[in-house]
Amino acid sequence: MITPNLFQFQRETYPLAHASRKNLVIHALTQPMFVLGLMALAGGLCALHLGAALGGLVAMAIAAAAQGAGHKGEANPPAPFRSKLDIVARLFAEQLVTFPRFVLSGGFGTAWRGSAHRPEDRAEQPEGTA
Repeated sequence: MITPNLFQFQRETYPLAHASRKNLVIHALTQPMFVLGLMALAGGLCALHLGAALGGLVAMAIAAAAQGAGHKGEANPPAPFRSKLDIVARLFAEQLVTFPRFVLSGGFGTAWRGSAHRPEDRAEQPEGTA
């Protein structure tokens, strides 16, 4: 089973599970890695180039694993997955739609500025940079 109204669900809950600077940085670095990996996977399959396809798949897996690790440091972790299909649907929706929308709508900047007020994020910043 897939999360009902997936895009609406992600739009409403995304800021809660993406509030720490560490997680924001991880997502900023790995979302492009996931998308480029997806492009390499698709291109490699179309061109019958197994190395490119496999490299793309590895990049996607590394990006997803890093993001999962980033969520462990959040005060509000994402909602549990409902099924294996839900994992895939939510992951692709986040990478291709929700995170870009979060950045372009100003949500990323708002979360970044808000994280300066969180004790766990202040501890990671050098003196005078908050």
